[in-house]
Amino acid sequence: MTWTSFSTWWWPYLFILFAGALPTYVFRLMGVIVGGRIREDSEALVFVRCVATALVAGVIAQLILYPNGELANAPLWLRVGSAASGFFAFLLAGKRLLVGIAVAEILLVAGWIML
Repeated sequence: MTWTSFSTWWWPYLFILFAGALPTYVFRLMGVIVGGRIREDSEALVFVRCVATALVAGVIAQLILYPNGELANAPLWLRVGSAASGFFAFLLAGKRLLVGIAVAEILLVAGWIML
């Protein structure tokens, strides 16, 4: 089964429900049920954090290195530089997420305008 398996109008919505939303809800439910019973320093929870971090890093790398849409028109050095600058701003600001995101976006948009 793929996104283009059927040509009916309702297939993409059903595909999103089964391939995206349903697994997300199942894992959330499992997290709520199991989350209260696992110690903070257990190996299982450390493994889950590692996998979640790797997945987020993979998504960010995909967006920076192989973007879709209008972001693909921005040069690679600008995308990588703004992400790195945002990360350093995040660290310098005492790990404030909003500061890192704001710096990265401001640099990306400003660099794009200057090109």
